[in-house]
Amino acid sequence: MLKLFRSLVAVVLLGACALPRGAPIESEVLTEVNSEQPNFAVYAVTRNNLSTFSRWPTTHNVKSFGWVAHRHVANEIRIKPFDRIDLVIWDTEENSLITAPSEKLVDVSNMRVTETGQVFIPYLGYLKVSDKTPDAARRLVEAEMLSIVPSAQVQLNVTPGTRGSVSLVGGVKTPGTVPLPEGHFTVLNLISKGGGPEALRNPQVRLIRAGKAYSTSLDTLYDSPEQDTVLLGGDKVALVEDDRYFRALGAAGQEEVIYFTENKISVLDAMSLMGGIADNRANPQGVLVLREYPASAVRTNGTGPTNSRTVFTVDLTSADGLFSAGRFPVYSGDTVLVTESPINAARTVFGLLGTVVGITDQFAQ
Repeated sequence: MLKLFRSLVAVVLLGACALPRGAPIESEVLTEVNSEQPNFAVYAVTRNNLSTFSRWPTTHNVKSFGWVAHRHVANEIRIKPFDRIDLVIWDTEENSLITAPSEKLVDVSNMRVTETGQVFIPYLGYLKVSDKTPDAARRLVEAEMLSIVPSAQVQLNVTPGTRGSVSLVGGVKTPGTVPLPEGHFTVLNLISKGGGPEALRNPQVRLIRAGKAYSTSLDTLYDSPEQDTVLLGGDKVALVEDDRYFRALGAAGQEEVIYFTENKISVLDAMSLMGGIADNRANPQGVLVLREYPASAVRTNGTGPTNSRTVFTVDLTSADGLFSAGRFPVYSGDTVLVTESPINAARTVFGLLGTVVGITDQFAQ
């Protein structure tokens, strides 16, 4: 019986390193770092390193569109090509050249501004009206008309064409095309015109202008009025969900792909979104952030990682580690891994030994 016991103990001890676990031990993940040519770099997240990390290049998973800040524009709209112009010309003369007998006005409507910015008006020919305000165009037409109709008075109305309107593509209750009114018509004005945002995860504002895409979050526009861009004719705006994510793995409350709910997420934020760490098996000193940088970001002078594959280690058992984790950002595409405590494996081994002892006792009886 003693020989059998010893044999069983030996089997248990030899297999202890291969016991089934829900997460790796930190030393298993980082063991290669001590080799002559490691395939990854390891950095501790501490107060001393935070400023250095903040200056490193971003990863390819962090999309950068840029944004157009609020700029002052003229309050009055300007006539653009493809706008439509309606004219009402008043004439009080008895024998008017332009009005029928007993009538005092003539209505000339739906005149299209050409691509060159001109509009054709009967008796006057082509007049250049683009980039003029509606009132300036009215005065121009009236001045030209007075040469043939001395008592003429002109009323002019402009209907914006495709270049005088903006498109609200989606992400709101009532998308559609909105003619640009006079004054400072901004992105938030347009979203309000569309009935407000739909229920989206951390909604992002996409602006397409002159073939170029810009992006920012809706919260940024709420919090920073100077970022509420004044729209121009032809702009397209859409609200979309934030598609950034990180992977949650290991001895945490949940293992899954988690999407960003805020503009910036720190390691501490990530731990909350992951449901915290598993009290009975996690190693709070071994939280790892696995990140892959582009090859162009690799540096040897400290301005970037020394390897494109980089592991950041976080110790949640110290004050410095906790504060630093609250300031260290998680990037889209990162993997946040909570390693398993080696003590948990020891508990399993002792449990197995206890089972072996129990079986041995039964044989001895």
